[in-house]
Amino acid sequence: MVLEQFYLGCLAHASYLIADQESGEAAVVDPQRDVDQYIDAAHALGCRIGHVFLTHFHADFVAGHLELRDIEGATIHLGAGAQAEFAFTPLADGESVQVGPIRLEVLETPGHSPESISILVFDPMHDEHLPYAVLTGDTLFIGDVGRPDLRASLGWSAEELGSMLYDSLNTKLLPLPDETLVYPAHGAGSLCGKHLSTDTVSTIGVQRRYNYALQPMSRERFIEIVTADQPDTPAYFTYDAVLNTRERPTLDETLLRGLHALTLDDATLLMADGALLVDTRDRAEFAGAHVRGAVNIGLAGSYATWCGTVLDPAQAVVLVADPGRAIEAATRLGRIGFDSVAGYLAGGMQPLDDAPELVERVERITAGSLAEQLAGPEPPAVVDVRTESEWESGHIDGASNVPMSRLQGSFGALPAGPLVVHCAGDYRASIAASLLRREGFEDVTVLVGGIAAWEAAAPEPEHAVAT
Repeated sequence: MVLEQFYLGCLAHASYLIADQESGEAAVVDPQRDVDQYIDAAHALGCRIGHVFLTHFHADFVAGHLELRDIEGATIHLGAGAQAEFAFTPLADGESVQVGPIRLEVLETPGHSPESISILVFDPMHDEHLPYAVLTGDTLFIGDVGRPDLRASLGWSAEELGSMLYDSLNTKLLPLPDETLVYPAHGAGSLCGKHLSTDTVSTIGVQRRYNYALQPMSRERFIEIVTADQPDTPAYFTYDAVLNTRERPTLDETLLRGLHALTLDDATLLMADGALLVDTRDRAEFAGAHVRGAVNIGLAGSYATWCGTVLDPAQAVVLVADPGRAIEAATRLGRIGFDSVAGYLAGGMQPLDDAPELVERVERITAGSLAEQLAGPEPPAVVDVRTESEWESGHIDGASNVPMSRLQGSFGALPAGPLVVHCAGDYRASIAASLLRREGFEDVTVLVGGIAAWEAAAPEPEHAVAT
């Protein structure tokens, strides 16, 4: 048996290829939308992907089940509680699919979502009766469990799903043998949980001992713990969860339709017609010069997550990217189902050499200079766009906390300026500054290096970090 994990760091997403070389059969579990890597790996083993499983309708990315169906002819398998527009094979508790001699048996484990399943992997070369591994989707993570509050907008309360999750963990997963390997669908950095480990594989025994959510407790206490202190839910999560139930164009189809090189005149006309210019370059380059009205979401950070948080999936997007990176930018948007790319600016910023009237910049300030300004007679307002938990761990005295995920709904509460925005480093602050400038805030500055630089500079006590 081959069981290979594919880990996509920018989305903290794990997917799996299970293959049997002797029979030439393979299956993929929870694939990302760009599926070439699974096909290449299977074909290199002399296998064809005949099955694709979704452990649930993922909220943070669009899965590649339709792509594998169309390219490889794979049968789509979902939990028995799932409903979808496309044809699929529903699987209930105890039902299984054979991949050669390998048996993939379903456990219905609702809680993170109502249709969630886990998949037991039985390898006869290991043991015919004891599972070698369990693919837990977003039901059980390493160090955490799936959050039960993501389906509120679709009619499921966090308390209802939390109660289901309690049963799934205690009656389906915890009874498994301690040596059973645990392979989840997400790792540290995912917003599908709050305390995910950087480890990407564990065992039931280790999780039984160290996972806070698996310790003996009442149903009421469990629900209280797993529903508390969850991070803000990005707006696109419900959009993606619904999109994963639908028949839709494949990623290749959307890239073919949208990846066109545009002249500056073409891009300007699209922007006049409502398109948004998304500048994917490094934040320092963006600050130095960018097209007026552009929003900076750099490829070097959590690009897809922040695109999904601040962009409207229905709004046309024109990309600005470094040479050769437009395909990457569009593909990473496609991974979250944002298929409205109308093209990219040919030559990046070079065409702006002949149109200086369209160029603007964002001021950047060092921690030392900011400390001097805050001590002066007319200090700027400092806006901290980190999360509330980051803020509570320490912040610049006198700053206001407006988490990045809530900024666009808080414009009216901000002073006109001058404003200095910051985050932990300056990735989110650059996004925030570009949104503020687009909204009409003229005097906006980014703190270079964010709170880390501020703490390292050790400013005067009256402007030090408050806790």
